[in-house]
Amino acid sequence: MKPTRTSKAWIREHINDPFVQRAKREGYRSRASYKLLEIDDRDHLLRPGISVVDLGASPGGWSQVARQRMGVHGKVIGVDVLPMEALEGVNFLQGDFLAPAVQEQVRVLLGNRSVDLVLSDLAPNISGVTLYDQARAAELWEMALEFSLEALGPEGGFLIKVFHGADFESFVRRMKQCFVRVVTRKPAASRDRSSEVYLLGQGLKPKHKG
Repeated sequence: MKPTRTSKAWIREHINDPFVQRAKREGYRSRASYKLLEIDDRDHLLRPGISVVDLGASPGGWSQVARQRMGVHGKVIGVDVLPMEALEGVNFLQGDFLAPAVQEQVRVLLGNRSVDLVLSDLAPNISGVTLYDQARAAELWEMALEFSLEALGPEGGFLIKVFHGADFESFVRRMKQCFVRVVTRKPAASRDRSSEVYLLGQGLKPKHKG
């Protein structure tokens, strides 16, 4: 299929993106690594000895940062329906993170202990139909939140990519029902024209504690 004018523009922008170029120089798997690095610099989420589950981990940019920041101590588990090239110190599970078999594998890897931090940089495949894409994105947010509420310990944290749109405010309210602290982050590596932001929830409210 011949590339469209829009796709050519995207490819040109991507190639010239300073964060894409920086990721190549510094050995990160994606420009998304810099989003997590900046958020962690501010909120100090990645500490040695904690357990992290990275939802939608492929190609591995966030799992890579988590392992780097935590050193050799703690556990990093990446989950994705897509394959991911192996990363030293990262346990990768290919499958749906809501599938009972995958959740059981996560529990085994953690020794049946709770998770300290769930990361989600998930986004749906874009169809171009705005209402459908927004609904699909909101569905993914809810699925990731559902996983987090089941997996996190009482002091756990949940960082998720979301998009401004019809379902944004309702999801923020949902987060505030579940977590003691909820803040919004817009890292520099997130393009200005993008509607994406990151929500960070910390500390489960009593009714959600395991």
